[in-house]
Amino acid sequence: MAHICMLKAQLAQLRRQEIENQMKGAGGGGDGWDVKATGDARVGLIGFPSVGKSTLLTKMTGTHSEAAAYEFTTLTCIPGIIRYKGAKIQLLDLPGIIEGAKDGKGRGKRVIGTARTCSLILMVLDASKPVTHKKLLEKELHGFGIRLNQTRPNIYFKRHDKGGIQLHVQLPSAPTFITPELLRTILLEYKIHHAEITLRSDATVDELIDVIESTDKIGMLRVYIPCVYVCNMIDKISIEELDLLDRIPHYVPISARDEWNLDGMLETMWDHMNLLRIYTKPKGQIPDYNEPVVLPASKGPPSVEFFCNRIHKGLMKQFKYALVWGASAKHTPQRCGKDHVLE
Repeated sequence: MAHICMLKAQLAQLRRQEIENQMKGAGGGGDGWDVKATGDARVGLIGFPSVGKSTLLTKMTGTHSEAAAYEFTTLTCIPGIIRYKGAKIQLLDLPGIIEGAKDGKGRGKRVIGTARTCSLILMVLDASKPVTHKKLLEKELHGFGIRLNQTRPNIYFKRHDKGGIQLHVQLPSAPTFITPELLRTILLEYKIHHAEITLRSDATVDELIDVIESTDKIGMLRVYIPCVYVCNMIDKISIEELDLLDRIPHYVPISARDEWNLDGMLETMWDHMNLLRIYTKPKGQIPDYNEPVVLPASKGPPSVEFFCNRIHKGLMKQFKYALVWGASAKHTPQRCGKDHVLE
C-alpha cells in the first residue's frame, strides 16, 4: 500500500510539472479567452466537437454562435446571458476539446483553464455516442485540477520549519485509508519533513494528495465545481436507450435543435449552482420581487455583512442593524446584526 501511495504522489508531481512547463511555453493570447465575468454565476459548456454546444448557446441566450456539420466550428470563447428566476447567468460556449487536451493538444489547456473559472460546468454529450466519452472528458478535466461534483476534503494542512510530522485525527474512529506511515511516505515524496495535518473527514489518499498539491508552495490549486451532464440530440435515440442514460447521476436529456426539455435543464442548472435570492424591502413598501440580490451559497449560507458588501462596499460603515424576514428569522421581522446568517 505504501508503494502505491508513493507512486500516486510521484504521478501527481509529474502531471503538475508537465502542465506548468506547457503553460510557460504557451505563446500568445487570443480573442475571446479573457471574457470578463458578469452576472451572478458563470456556466461553461464543455464537450467534444460537434455535440451541439453552439446551438445550445444560441437557443438559450439568443447570442449567435456559428454551428455547422463539421468539427471545430467554434475556435474561441463566446459568451451569452441567461436570465432565470431573477438571476443573471453568464453562459460560455467553449471550443470543443479532444482527448489529450490536458496535455496541451489542440486548444485544450486554454479551454480547461477557462472552465476552472466557472461556477458550474455543463458537460454536453452526444446521446448517440458511447458513454465512454463522458469518462474521457472527466479525465481531461481531472488532469487540470478540476474536481467535478466533489466536496473539498475537510483536511487541514500546514508546513512548518520544525517539529516533524504531526497527524491529528478528529474522527469517531481510526481513518480507513490514511495511516501515519502512509502519510510520511507521501510527504517524503514532496520533500516535506515538518508539517501539521488534521483529518476532519475519512479522506482517501487521492484527496490528501489534492490538498498537498493545492498549497501555494507546491502546485496547482484544485477547484471543486458542480457539473451537469447534458445529453443532447435525444431525438436520435430510442426510448430504451434514453432509459439507460437516465441512470447517470446529475444528468438531463435535451434536444437543443428541437428545444426539447430546455426548461428542465435550466431547473437542473439552478439546483446545482446553489444560489440564494434575497429581496430588499424599502421602508413602508412591499419587497421588490423583480430584482433580487443573488448570492452564492455553495460555501455556506451568506451573512448580512456579505450581503451588504455585495450591494456596496461602503454600506457597512453606516450599518446599525438589519430587519430580516424569511427562514433565517426567528420572528417577523427579526432585528439582526452583521453576523446573522441568511437562508
